[in-house]
Parts: sequence; structure tokens; C-alpha cells
Amino acid sequence: MRSSAPLATLVAAVAVVLPAIPAQADPIRDDQWHLRFLKVTEAHRITQGEGVGVAVPDTGVDPHPDLRNNLLPGTNILAGGSSEGRQDPNSHGTGMAGLIAAHGRHGGNGALGIAPKAKLLPITSTSADNLSNPDDLAAGIEYAVRQGTQVISISTGGGSTSRLREAIDAALAADIVVVAAAGNHPQDFVVGYPARHPGVVAVGGVDRNGNHAAVSVTGREIDVVAPATDIYSTSMDGKYRKGTGTSNSAAIVAGAVALIRARYPELPATEVVHRLTATAIDKGPPGRDDQYGYGVIDLVAALTADVPPLAAQSPTASVSADITPTTTAAGPGSGGDGPVGWLLATGGLAALGGGAAWALAARRRRRSGAASPPAGG
Repeated sequence: MRSSAPLATLVAAVAVVLPAIPAQADPIRDDQWHLRFLKVTEAHRITQGEGVGVAVPDTGVDPHPDLRNNLLPGTNILAGGSSEGRQDPNSHGTGMAGLIAAHGRHGGNGALGIAPKAKLLPITSTSADNLSNPDDLAAGIEYAVRQGTQVISISTGGGSTSRLREAIDAALAADIVVVAAAGNHPQDFVVGYPARHPGVVAVGGVDRNGNHAAVSVTGREIDVVAPATDIYSTSMDGKYRKGTGTSNSAAIVAGAVALIRARYPELPATEVVHRLTATAIDKGPPGRDDQYGYGVIDLVAALTADVPPLAAQSPTASVSADITPTTTAAGPGSGGDGPVGWLLATGGLAALGGGAAWALAARRRRRSGAASPPAGG
């Protein structure tokens, strides 16, 4: 039975489509403040996401000049749809794809993604009016699993169905990292679905100063945060867009996951997520909290830090209370939500144990020894 609760793309209503800009007078790269905030240039000296496929179930992806070289043939899930996912009447999907893997143009012009050598699998699962049925998203995820993608970036949220839950579980079982936007104020009051699904990386947002973005919902399911406000990216018809919302944050984190998977191709998805959270820069109260999760993603640390694997951690030590997800007024959540909870619930990890203490200690060291990435720095 198809749910009557629609999914909606998680971008604020202030998204603006900008005209195509000649390469010789290109301000777009300069306006992509999140690249400097996340030290993307330094990260790209290590890897640019080569060999990693990222699925983007959304409104489709237009073959924009800044990302078309990374765009694979995909599919259109919607009834009567065609185009292999490579049309976008809305611009949302194209914007998310650009944040993940836009390659820009010669001379440092155009939009640049977090993983500009990753491949994008476009999946049209959301209509031009930003609404779709949860079963359409499920079909898109099922398609991504069949295609052997390694990352799925979801910037929609709303209702769920048994098919959607089963599709996400199948993706996790297939060693795919599933990343999803947490949701936006004022229309959302709790972390939305599928971000709240156990095992999915739920992404909140920060502003230019690295502080909690007012648009981002909070909740015990938040795992990490990334830039969410005034984010420039690609749009339909060769244009550009500026938007605010956790859609952007999720796409940026999906790009980060692509970098990690390219740098450490032997790591299973659970270890990739562990590396992402263990190296995040702590914000708010020490350890995990409901606004920032484990912290602001740090691309360079995620690619270079010595992170003990989950498999090497002691099965006898107890999980530190400081990093146990806490209840929040933002809304209810089932115990064990989030990547760590999913690991425990499915037996992928006997106990988080000593590694949890290590992760907390690492975050505390980083908190006392390093500030959040400066805006524009």
C-alpha cells in the first residue's frame, strides 16, 4: 500500500537560480565558501573520489557543463518517466549532484564538488514540485543497490513505508553508506525519515561560522553536521543556484564519504562511517549532542588520521555514557538509531567498548587543541 505521506526535498524556500556565467567572469567558485571552510583544496591533494559511485535519488540531474563528465546513465522511477535521470525540471537534484561531484571548468572556474572525480548515478524519484511517494524513493534505492553504487545521498524526507525501510536495510546490508538530510525548520520539528532510520548517516547543518544553522532540525539521531547556509552549486540549463537547507549538508557529507571510500577502498561501510564521526570536530557539549552530532566533518582528518578500526576494539569495555545518544525535546526516536546503534542492533559489533572511549578522547583532544574550521579560511 502506498503511503499518503509525501516526501519533500529538504531545501529552504529561499533557493535562488542564478544565470549561467561566462568562464572569464566567474564568481561561483569564490562564492562556494564551504570549500574553504572544509579545506577542500588540501583534501583534494590526497584524493578526489576516483572510482566511487554516488547515487542521487532526487528530481533528476541536468547534464550541467560543470558536472556532465561525471554523470552516468541512470533511471527515472516516476510513472511514464524517461531520460535516464538526466533531466531536471526543478534544479534541486542538479544542485545536490554538483555539491557531491561537480568538476568545474578549466582555470578554476565553475562549481566544484567535494569529490570531483566520483561518478554520479542520477535517479529521478521526486517530481518537479518536490514531492514523491516513499515507494518511489524505495525503488530508486533498490536501483542504486543493483547498480553497485557505494554511496547513496538522500536529500528528501517525509513518510515511510515497509518497502522503503526494507530498501534502506538492503542498501546497508550491501555495504553502501546511506546519507540523508535531517530536515529543516520551520516545516520540520524532528529529524525526518529516512535520516532517522537506524544505520543511515543523519546530517544537520552549520552556518558560515561553524555554528548550528537555524534552519537545521535537532535530535538524538544527528550524526554529523556540514555547511547548510547560502550554498552555491549547479542548476538546470547550465545555470547556478544558491540554497539554504540540510539538503546541501547531506550532499556535502556524501561527497566526504566518497573521498573516504576512494582513499580507503578496503574499508567496509561501517568503518567508513566510524572514520567520518571519529574525526569530526566537536561542537557544543563534549561528545555527541543533539545539535551537532559528533561534530563538523573534517575532510583532511577523515583522510589522514590514525583511526583504530571498530573490529580491533575491546568487546568487554562499556560504552562511554558521554557518547550515548541523548533524548531531546526535538522529538521521539527509537533507541539505537544512528550508525552505532545499527551496528549494535545487528550484531556487526559486539560492543563499542574501548574504541568508543578512544573516539571520545580524540574528540576531546581535537576540541581543546583545534577550533572549528574558520569561515572562509
